[in-house]
Amino acid sequence: MKKIVALLSLLFIVGCGNSTPALKGEIVSCSTINTIADPAKTIDAECLDGGSGVNVAAIKGPAIINVWGSWCAPCKDELPYFVEFNRNQGGKVLLVGIDVEEKNAQDGRAFAIEQGMNWPNLYDRKGVTRKYFGMGVPVTWFIDSDGKVVHKKIGSIKSTDELRSLSKKYLGVS
Repeated sequence: MKKIVALLSLLFIVGCGNSTPALKGEIVSCSTINTIADPAKTIDAECLDGGSGVNVAAIKGPAIINVWGSWCAPCKDELPYFVEFNRNQGGKVLLVGIDVEEKNAQDGRAFAIEQGMNWPNLYDRKGVTRKYFGMGVPVTWFIDSDGKVVHKKIGSIKSTDELRSLSKKYLGVS
């Protein structure tokens, strides 16, 4: 009887531990980013994957662009909501990150992997997106299928439900 109690106690203790492994991100190719032809502006950013750059002003939706920096605490706080949203939205919305004001691309790549990002990320080495997105992070833009910015959320996303709700309201998908 004592052995059974000890075994059950051990199973209970082991079972109560965090069995969910930390999600690891990956550096996703920017070739998955669709763009519109002949955009009004040209705002080129490099890809964190090392591939050719993308004109941020030409990104075609439905898409969500999240501007972040590894040094930004609120950016880090909101990332689990983007990870969950991306995992559960079934490819209906393209998620794109833009790493800004970073010392170097390697810091951005390490942060993306550490935070579980599994979507393409751009790297704004020269600060060219500042005129387009403004100063300060985080900021999240919602882009429709014509490449038009339909909503700009300044500040942190506070939950996956908020992200889903904004996606449904402004892009028609959740």
